[in-house]
Amino acid sequence: MQAHQHGVERTFIPRKTSRVDPDGQMARKSAVPPSYYGEPHKFDPTFRGPVHKRGCTDVLCCVIFVIVILGYITLGAVAWMHGDPRKVVYPTDSYGQFCGQQGTPNANKAILFYFNILHCANPAVLINLQCPTTQLCVSKCPDRFATYLDMQYNYSRNRSYWEYYRQFCKPGFDNPKKSVAQVLRDEDCPSMLVPSRPFLQRCFPDFITRNGTLTVANKTDFKDGLGKTRSVVDLRDAAKGEQSALFGGIASLLDAKEVGTKIFEDYASSWYWILIGLVITMVISLLFILLLRFTAGVLLWCVIFGVIAAVGYGIWHCYWEYVALRGKPNADVTISDIGFQTDFRVYLQLSQTWLIFMISLAVIEAVIIMMLIFLRRRVRIAIALLKEGSKAVSYIMSTLFYPIITFLLLALCIAYWAVTAIFLASSGDAVYKVMSTQPNCKYTNITCNPETFGQSNVSRVCPGSQCTFAFYGGESVYHRYIFVLQLCNLLVFLWLVNFVIALGQCTLAGAFASYYWALKKPADIPACPLAASFGRAIRYHTGSLAFGALILSIVQFFRIVLEYLDHKLKGAHNAFARFLLCCLKCCFWCLERFIKFMNRNAYIMIAIYGRNFCASARDAFFLLMRNVVRVAVLDKVTDFLLFLGKLLISGSVGVLAFFFFTRKIPVIQEEVPSLNYYWVPLLTVIFGSYLVAHGFFNVYAMCVDTLFLCFLVDLEKNDGSAARPYFMSSTLRAILNKKNHRRAPEKKRARAGRRK
Repeated sequence: MQAHQHGVERTFIPRKTSRVDPDGQMARKSAVPPSYYGEPHKFDPTFRGPVHKRGCTDVLCCVIFVIVILGYITLGAVAWMHGDPRKVVYPTDSYGQFCGQQGTPNANKAILFYFNILHCANPAVLINLQCPTTQLCVSKCPDRFATYLDMQYNYSRNRSYWEYYRQFCKPGFDNPKKSVAQVLRDEDCPSMLVPSRPFLQRCFPDFITRNGTLTVANKTDFKDGLGKTRSVVDLRDAAKGEQSALFGGIASLLDAKEVGTKIFEDYASSWYWILIGLVITMVISLLFILLLRFTAGVLLWCVIFGVIAAVGYGIWHCYWEYVALRGKPNADVTISDIGFQTDFRVYLQLSQTWLIFMISLAVIEAVIIMMLIFLRRRVRIAIALLKEGSKAVSYIMSTLFYPIITFLLLALCIAYWAVTAIFLASSGDAVYKVMSTQPNCKYTNITCNPETFGQSNVSRVCPGSQCTFAFYGGESVYHRYIFVLQLCNLLVFLWLVNFVIALGQCTLAGAFASYYWALKKPADIPACPLAASFGRAIRYHTGSLAFGALILSIVQFFRIVLEYLDHKLKGAHNAFARFLLCCLKCCFWCLERFIKFMNRNAYIMIAIYGRNFCASARDAFFLLMRNVVRVAVLDKVTDFLLFLGKLLISGSVGVLAFFFFTRKIPVIQEEVPSLNYYWVPLLTVIFGSYLVAHGFFNVYAMCVDTLFLCFLVDLEKNDGSAARPYFMSSTLRAILNKKNHRRAPEKKRARAGRRK
């Protein structure tokens, strides 16, 4: 190795020998060329963190990304012009009219009523996504059993029967003496009424289970209006069929309206205390991260020795059971002699079972102890990096609040995607299809015109068929490619979401890298490191971040497609197809996890050195592969401590919330609001606490990963001399037995010569 005195120019010569470094890891057989980390064949003695003189990377991908965003905005504008969200908000009757829309004849009729809900059990519902019966907008659902025949029978004595029944007939129909056959043919009135409740603005039978028996209005059977007695089970199957077509298989929810109202009341009376619980979670999460510099080692070693002690106790208990059973009759029978038993307690009566348990636990104990002996230094490095991460967060506190920016950007992406999807789904005019209860009707699902349907021969060929509203669409190019546009909407949405996440990771990595590469901490940390890192990421590396996000988005898109196919093929009997689909899902899941891992580390290298995505990903990959054991240890130690922290924080806040909402804290008993279900705010606090802790710990995990990569680069790039000092903390240098020399050896010799 040749170099000038001040390290201006260096020539790379591979080393031929191998040695063991102080960390106990075999040193590399060749040195890492300086060009690997930035400027070709140059060493910068003034390097103090992320490179400031950098250029734009992956410009082509940046241009494509901007064009796609402009196209996405155009897609949203086109969907806005053609779509009508009222078609999604309001239910639509068989004549294409909205229920409950102001300014229309149905303004006071906000609920959709099915003339004969028994037809919704027809298999055609799942194919055509529409129940083949007349659907009418009404102001309220029926509250009693009734049939058209019963109404006619009672009409001569009491006209109120007709006044009640007519509100579920077509508007303008006023002939209660018309025969049932003619009424059903002309679709004037329903043949029967069933006690119902509104669910998602649709009338569904009011099911109640009494003593394990399904009933409607305390009845288990009813008359269908055609002289037949039907079971309530038929109504349940029909209601499930229609709900499956409309809402993707939602099971019937009993008393949904009342439960929803009570939950809303609980939120209205407890939202203030829920917010207080989340603020407490924020404070505890912050304190936990800041105190990790003191508690990380204690927590980890306590858990490790706790596991060793627990396994040791298991070995002793198994030995005690083995000795106790060895002399008993029938306890010496082998497991192979008794064969397979469904009752596991049978095996516990055998001495051989406890011998197997004891040997297995002894092997596990030996493996844990051996790993601890050989990996103890790497565990100490991981603990030191965790402590260093806590210090870095304490010096750059603004990073803890960056997830708020990420959350707002993600909320914007999700809102735009959802609105665009709704407008795309509601684009077009009302399309009417022939609906028939007969499975062999050749006109089923054919487009029809409700105004001329009565004069066609379809009703004669397929008795009982109807021309009913099916969906919104059209015959133009735009309407024919609505599904493709929805897929494009989904893909661009995934791309934007992953880009926002990538931007956050790169920004945080640049800020924490500024901390690591400051030789004198915190004096050398640049001002506003988070804002500077954000500016560098947006100005220079939008293309690189978009490139990595696109790769991940494509994989996620294929995973969603596979999940959709799996949902559609659930009832298929082809075992090979299900096996192949399961293998593909597993492979794409593994690929997604790997790409996420590589992207995360590539963004760290981009933030530090400012290279393009592919070069940064390659640098990060080979750097991690040369330190694979350290990576594994640090990754598992970090994951464990962060999981333990999330569990402790959400659990402790959850316990506090439980005692508060159940009035078990005497001091503030009077402040607790009156609740219908105390578990509503309790679960909200627990889930919200976990999300808040997850947001804080994601910042901390990014900090540790960034410091770890900087640490590996520091080890390979520097040697502790005055020209190339180590930037790692004194704790890490002590663990690795490395020191920083205050003066170069040449200067020391010159000074010694002058003294002589």
